[in-house]
Amino acid sequence: MLNRVVVTGLGALTPLGNNVKTFWQNIVDGKSAAARITRFDPSLFRTQFACELKDFNAADYLDRAEMKRTDPFTQYALIASDEAIKDSGFNLEDLDAFDVGVIWGTGQGGMETFEEQVTDYVSGDGHPRFSPFFVPKLLSNMASGMISIRNGYMGINYTAVSACATSNTAIMDAFNYIRLGKAKIIITGGSEAPITPASFGGFSSMKAMSARNDDPQHASRPFDADRDGFVMAEGAGALVLEDYQHAVKRGAHIYAEVTGAAMTADAYHMTATHPEGIGAARAMQMALKESGISIAEVDYLNMHATSTHVGDLSEIKALLSVSNNESLSLQISSTKSMTGHLLGAAGAIEAIISLLSIRDQVIPPTINTQVLDPAIPKNLNIVLNESINHKVKVAMSNTFGFGGHNGIVIFRAI
Repeated sequence: MLNRVVVTGLGALTPLGNNVKTFWQNIVDGKSAAARITRFDPSLFRTQFACELKDFNAADYLDRAEMKRTDPFTQYALIASDEAIKDSGFNLEDLDAFDVGVIWGTGQGGMETFEEQVTDYVSGDGHPRFSPFFVPKLLSNMASGMISIRNGYMGINYTAVSACATSNTAIMDAFNYIRLGKAKIIITGGSEAPITPASFGGFSSMKAMSARNDDPQHASRPFDADRDGFVMAEGAGALVLEDYQHAVKRGAHIYAEVTGAAMTADAYHMTATHPEGIGAARAMQMALKESGISIAEVDYLNMHATSTHVGDLSEIKALLSVSNNESLSLQISSTKSMTGHLLGAAGAIEAIISLLSIRDQVIPPTINTQVLDPAIPKNLNIVLNESINHKVKVAMSNTFGFGGHNGIVIFRAI
């Protein structure tokens, strides 16, 4: 018999707030985090804005030694996981350290470290001066490793990578390990620090990002007829997943139960989603089946919708396929309109949004959408511009990544 799995802790470090409370309030208020890049001069790039962390200094959270030996993506992971662990309130002294694990996610890993070190080498005098921390800092698995080192967790520990589906991959893996009895608690989620000249420049050259440099705050506009690409973002989201019986026994606060999760591959294109959403539809169907529910029982769908023409429409087609083109009562929004796209960390912060939607019975909006794409059926309940109060017992979160990765997670109130 499989164990039930619940969420008992949340942590967030985002462009809309450096903790869960602030982040959620700004989401509910429908605020945009987009602005011209301040970290480097973006004037040579086609796109010149992003969703950067605001009023953030890693030194406020980490000591000098931790900062010296970690890339920003690991720093973000440590900060978000600290909040989630504190929120969960479990005590390692009451557990076997091997029963607590970390399954983290990142799409790019230590991009800033790699870029800085190689640039220094190429522009130097020919004598290599690579830092002894170069390799450890850039490794994608270092975030999960450092979370365990910082807290003494000796259970399952690794990093998942599936581009923009990464966080949902990590959450799904954590869910499966706990329900199989291989762990009692797993810290999971994702972090990304992609706003560097090389990473940003690469995406800009692909013309995947919006180029509304004169109006960044309104650039991310999922479902809009005039959308022109996504807005890059950075940060981290962390969740504590726990065996239900263990959580109940210790009197933990439970946000919701994880009832289903699934992954498929499009097997179609390096960067584009399948135009008919075949793989996405199957992943949704599998997650729903595992949850024991139909699409009609889902109250809120946090769509992946990044504000690209092909991606938004293919996800809509996938949803319609799952519903057999029948009328849907669920409410839909894309919160990337506010946060931007955190790449490998997107699924983690959107899982947090889904969970808080259940807690507070609120559907956050899709902002900036002015004229709905005529290819999108008008009978879909897309929440635009302002949050609404609505019953939410079941929330589903979609993520899709370069390489054709589709990851779906479903949460249900207890």
